[in-house]
Amino acid sequence: MNYAQLAFTDNIKKIQEEAGSRNSYDRMEKMSVVDGLTDNEIRFIGDRDSFYMASFGENEYPYIQHRGGPAGFIKVIDNKTIGIVDFAGNRQYISTGNISKNENVALIMVSYPQRARLKLYAHAKIVELKDNESLYNSLKPEDYKFRPERMMIFEIQAYDWNCPQHITPRYSTEEIEEALLPQKKYISDLENKVKELELKLLDK
Repeated sequence: MNYAQLAFTDNIKKIQEEAGSRNSYDRMEKMSVVDGLTDNEIRFIGDRDSFYMASFGENEYPYIQHRGGPAGFIKVIDNKTIGIVDFAGNRQYISTGNISKNENVALIMVSYPQRARLKLYAHAKIVELKDNESLYNSLKPEDYKFRPERMMIFEIQAYDWNCPQHITPRYSTEEIEEALLPQKKYISDLENKVKELELKLLDK
């Protein structure tokens, strides 16, 4: 599971040589590689509420799709396999059709607050709901309204962490509200204290 060995084709290596970065990436390729996802990647994937997936079409163009859901909708099945329930959407089925002809996909998962980006190569497989009820029960998100159409399983071939440079921190409404909780509590406590003092003054 060496991302560099899989990503760096001969042509890419030639460009790296011309740009002066080949030596450092050559050392990267020769480094020992962890076999499968570690706890760090598993936690990161399990916290995501979206990811981007690139598949390859019969028209010879790549297709990039955004996939979203509740935090935790991407399930880690084991240290080499992740999966999702494929929610009903605009019914174009471009990714589904591409995967039916070419299982190779690339995924990018981003945490904007942490400025962290995980990229993965995977073999994708479509699993129909009727074909594996137990798998569906393990993948379906709880307390989330959705209409399932199928499942997608990703057998991870390689992964790597990207440089955080140029990732602008962004926060969801929930993350902002959570960050402001201490401040809101502080203001509430002050308001209660003011009311207590006002009552004491009125009693005098």
